[in-house]
Amino acid sequence: MTLADDLTAHPWFFCGIGGSGMLPLALILRGLGAEVAGSDRSRDQGRTPDKFAWLESLGFTLFPQDGSGITSAAQRLVASAAVEDSVPEVVRARELGCVRLSRAELLARLFNAAPLGIAVGGTSGKSTVTGMIGWILAEAGRDPTIMNGAVMKNFVAPDAPFASARVGGGGLFVSEVDESDGSIALYRPGIAVLGNVSLDHKSLDELRALFGDFLARAGTAALNLDDPETAALAHRAGQAVTFGIDSPAAQLGVTGFTEAPAGLSAELVDRRDGSRHALHLQVPGRHNLANALAALAATSAAGVALTDAVAALGRFAGLARRFDIVGTTAAGITVIDDFGHNPDKVGATLATLKAHPGRVIAFFQPHGYGPLRQMGAELATVLATRLGADDRVILCDPVYFGGTVDRSMGSAQLAELVNAAGGAAVYIPARADCAEAIAALARPGDRVVIMGARDDTLSLFARDLLSRL
Repeated sequence: MTLADDLTAHPWFFCGIGGSGMLPLALILRGLGAEVAGSDRSRDQGRTPDKFAWLESLGFTLFPQDGSGITSAAQRLVASAAVEDSVPEVVRARELGCVRLSRAELLARLFNAAPLGIAVGGTSGKSTVTGMIGWILAEAGRDPTIMNGAVMKNFVAPDAPFASARVGGGGLFVSEVDESDGSIALYRPGIAVLGNVSLDHKSLDELRALFGDFLARAGTAALNLDDPETAALAHRAGQAVTFGIDSPAAQLGVTGFTEAPAGLSAELVDRRDGSRHALHLQVPGRHNLANALAALAATSAAGVALTDAVAALGRFAGLARRFDIVGTTAAGITVIDDFGHNPDKVGATLATLKAHPGRVIAFFQPHGYGPLRQMGAELATVLATRLGADDRVILCDPVYFGGTVDRSMGSAQLAELVNAAGGAAVYIPARADCAEAIAALARPGDRVVIMGARDDTLSLFARDLLSRL
């Protein structure tokens, strides 16, 4: 039995089907012809109803998260490894003897079965690089399957408003891969991309081992020589295409980097043959130039001519919630929706904002109490030191959707750390009250950035705030 036959021989049930990691995987399975149903706590709580209505319009059957959707031992349950054993679907699946797979286990099966898998790893930038690679390959006629953790604007259409996945028939599978739970060890990439290694969910020693093994399993690696940790792991790779903005040793580099509020330009230098290419991006920030170089290195390894790849990147529209400009008021106040949630991502977003004039009001909703315990001190340093004396930080309580959790480190303590480091942070527990505070604080010319992860309603919050302003 082929993998495709095996996938379509059983009905599937996704617990948390609307999640950023679950939704694209469910779309890919459905696109391959499988029968897919699911449940989601967010749907039960009335959050993002448009997304769930769209899934139902595609033929997904959705149930309350009460176990009622698990009715047969033939069903295969897909649930995050972090889902508690007490969740009704998990309880019912165990009673019936259903096979259970984690999201990463299913994704790895699909990825490893592809003739060529391109895996994008690193602490930050994975979703953007994955979107860039997928777009380049699609424009080059390679018809890739793409698994992303964010909506890719280039693939959004009236019948695909939440385009975080693309199902292709070209034999290429492009996916971001996660190190936070160790599941990166499951993938066998033909091409492995590593953009950066820094503190997030695991210690640096653990990350070095995971990413080093990731490179060792790959046929070819695309490596960022500007990042010291990545460069230190280069010996673990076999073949490599290297890139960097600053590193003179990188095979793909740049000169003449100029940045605008909504884009950037540079000259790409291919030191392998001496060729030069004018590169223009519709997404701003030095970090996006590094992301573009990563995508160019990976697609070069996949056989796409740099001339074609650079041209495609000029048409790359970006991802939802990645420095996503929601709008600007008549008074000149701009609202930006952003996924920044760890020190690197938050730092990159703030650096992009501070490259241009105007006060910054940074709203931050931590993506959990656990991550704050892991990296709260580093986050506080970034929020304090990457902003100026006139800028402000507004913090609400971390996102919380239920379950048991250690709340010993919360946003009140984060605000204290920011202020102790010289920043200007205010802790306001309820998000709705934060909106009122921001509306009272904002003045013409300000940029208001909404940052946080694991909560789709942050985009609604950003749009509502723009209307209020």
